Amino acid sequence: MLLTLSVVQEWLDTRNATAETHVLHTSVRSVWRKRGEAHNPCCLRSSVKFPQSVMVWGVMSSAGVGPLCFLRSKVNAAVYQEVLEHFMLPAADQLYGDADLIFQQDLAPAHSAKATSTWFKDHGIPILNWPANSPDLNPTENLWGIVKRKMRYARPKNAEDLKATIRATWALITPEQHRLIESMPRRIAAVIQAKGAPTKY
Repeated sequence: MLLTLSVVQEWLDTRNATAETHVLHTSVRSVWRKRGEAHNPCCLRSSVKFPQSVMVWGVMSSAGVGPLCFLRSKVNAAVYQEVLEHFMLPAADQLYGDADLIFQQDLAPAHSAKATSTWFKDHGIPILNWPANSPDLNPTENLWGIVKRKMRYARPKNAEDLKATIRATWALITPEQHRLIESMPRRIAAVIQAKGAPTKY
């Protein structure tokens, strides 16, 4: 894993935006109960045989979060560039105005495609060098985890209800998002100390 302390300084000195696509769905939930409570109504939860799911893209930064983009198809380079054009650029303008930023993304095929690299160069947006296989570093993984935990008791009836729940939850995450961005120097130091092995993040 090629990762240097200069990356820590980049996170501290620049305005960073990081984005990721996730599939969110209504999930299976466990119920803890005591012996003899198997049929007690407070110990029963309804389940859905085929849960609703949606694919969603979001961006976070030290200045806040941008709008969500719900995707209808698999993300290839062309779809990703449309998302960047119609969601990331407006979010960057809203969050940073004319200030410079560095964009962080993982190395998914749509992100690392030549056409996507060209798109970023054409728009004058630098990309933070990012090591492969580094989920311990990406704060958006933790942010989506927070969103999912906040949604755990929601009962969306269909995909539109699920989208509304995700939007409402996304609107409430600002304090966590700042904490996650501020954790980047510690995350990077932990991965360096672990020589690329898993960390607590």
